[in-house]
Amino acid sequence: MAKSLSSLWLKSMRRMGKVQQAQGRRLFLSLVPKAVASPVRRAQTVKLPRPKAVKTLRKPAAPPARAVSGLPGTWQKSYFSVPAAGQLAPARRMAYWLYLPAAASAAPRPLVVMLHGCQQTATDFAIATRMNQLAERKGFAVLYPHQSATADAHRCWHWYQRATQEGQGDVRLIADMMAHVQARHALDPARTYVAGLSAGAGLANILALRYPDRVAAVGLHSAPVFGTTDSSMSAYRAMQHGAGAAHSEAARSITAARPDFPGMPAILIHGAHDAVVRRINMAQLTEQFTIFNAAAITRPDPVLRRYPARATGRHPRHAYESATYYAGRKPQLVSCEIEHLGHAWSGGDASVDFSAPEGPDATLMMWTFFAQHRRPTTG
Repeated sequence: MAKSLSSLWLKSMRRMGKVQQAQGRRLFLSLVPKAVASPVRRAQTVKLPRPKAVKTLRKPAAPPARAVSGLPGTWQKSYFSVPAAGQLAPARRMAYWLYLPAAASAAPRPLVVMLHGCQQTATDFAIATRMNQLAERKGFAVLYPHQSATADAHRCWHWYQRATQEGQGDVRLIADMMAHVQARHALDPARTYVAGLSAGAGLANILALRYPDRVAAVGLHSAPVFGTTDSSMSAYRAMQHGAGAAHSEAARSITAARPDFPGMPAILIHGAHDAVVRRINMAQLTEQFTIFNAAAITRPDPVLRRYPARATGRHPRHAYESATYYAGRKPQLVSCEIEHLGHAWSGGDASVDFSAPEGPDATLMMWTFFAQHRRPTTG
């Protein structure tokens, strides 16, 4: 599995030239008077959204049984679209799934945004993480943006592109989608959290750093280091070897560009045997987040904890260790390395790929961390 994922990046390098040529042709056609490029057609015809105010095109689909088995809440697919902004910014449309717990809530619910990895779908990720089951128990909503195969053949988020790292493309679209879902369902804007796996974690990180006023905390599982790539080739190098000294400079560029950067609470989870995104990425991400959170962290040295393996019982788990940086008595940054775990969601559903049934339970760990943080709203 790790070998197949690593090969995606090598294949992506060969495809990149063709993709760039196709983009150039589309741009040329958009600039020619009266020339209209025909949209790519798949088996099911999809009409492009009209250039009106931002809206959601909703067409509920039958819920996958495995994703909502035994859950009383609402599991629904919708589409979010934004209008064109001139010739160089075409209208965009993205599918998403949303889970809303069944029980009524007196206060606005929190929202967790979940970004799947390569070769996954939104529903795969819901099954793998069991986040909907936890949402039903704890009373929060879950949003799953869905990368299309048209945008990327392997459904990868393009976290490694410079424009994406600057907050454009999918990052901006998902930020707008998040705000739309919050307003539509009266969710709590002060308790919005973002999490992801692999490429989804890379995009979740960018979303949190570019929209820190909208995100209260971020959870990154098997994530690549931030801000040191500009192509699929450099992304592959970073995933395998880290970013050298460039990771510190990339982190400082965020705080330098925004002196009032409010910090970003983060929990980082990584498998010690991950051959797709090597463990050095978590080490460098930890350093980056100490820079992002320098103003909040009150103890310069982390509190180290080790948890033994548990081979028997209802919930077997690998041994793991964590390093926690505190802001007063509250954990501001947690990095957790899990022994014997590869490139998979820890404590997940074994019926889908990139999900390891042995614990610790990454889903519960992330929510426990998220629940301690909120982002004060202004206005």
